[in-house]
Amino acid sequence: MRDQLLDLVSHTHDLGCIDFIKITGEEDNTYITGLASDNSVVINANFNAPVKEFKGTFGMPSLSNLKNLLNISEYGTDGQITVKRQDRKEEKNTPVGLHFQNKNNDFNNDYRFMVKEVVDEALSSVKFKGATWDVEFEPNVGNLQRLKMQYQAMPEADHFSISTKDNNLIFSIGDHSTHAGSFTFASNIDGVINETWKYPIKRVINILSLVGDKTMHISNKGVSKITVNSGIASYEYILPAQSK
Repeated sequence: MRDQLLDLVSHTHDLGCIDFIKITGEEDNTYITGLASDNSVVINANFNAPVKEFKGTFGMPSLSNLKNLLNISEYGTDGQITVKRQDRKEEKNTPVGLHFQNKNNDFNNDYRFMVKEVVDEALSSVKFKGATWDVEFEPNVGNLQRLKMQYQAMPEADHFSISTKDNNLIFSIGDHSTHAGSFTFASNIDGVINETWKYPIKRVINILSLVGDKTMHISNKGVSKITVNSGIASYEYILPAQSK
């Protein structure tokens, strides 16, 4: 379970905008839902194999604290992490937290989950019903490096816009009335983007920097999605566009 928790934290908290998530554990699947504090990213994900310890529905708050616990050397390969459960109202054997214990049982910590009702209310605005993707491709390290270089040249920019020209995917940054830049992010693209929506540049850089195989999806309707398969879980990062 430690590997699953480390993967989960690195693909949620490490984006820098998410500090709690919802876990829905079923017999055949374990789902993850998250929302950035500024609503810029929605996360829908599931583990590639169900995590039996996570059966039930609960929230994981304060992911920064969970990351700290996972990185404590006392809880390394010889430590134990167990899910604590208790009966709550009509629900039996409900997950309520994690217990960390070192090999000698002389160093311990407890991490408390959020109850289902609280996390459901916190994520009540997560309502993505799908989209028609006009462009789909697999970004590579070179694409990411070009985006980072353009952001280095335009560090004051918060967003970039996307368009296509001659089967090239063009990212444009900045304001042409002051400072601006553009570059070919990817070539040999099938599909056309002709609506000028804006997307958060830091969020996209952070997602594309995550470990795993990636696919990028872009819609003319004002939404994009980046999927990342880490080998442990498959993550979907949905980015609603900003005003044109």
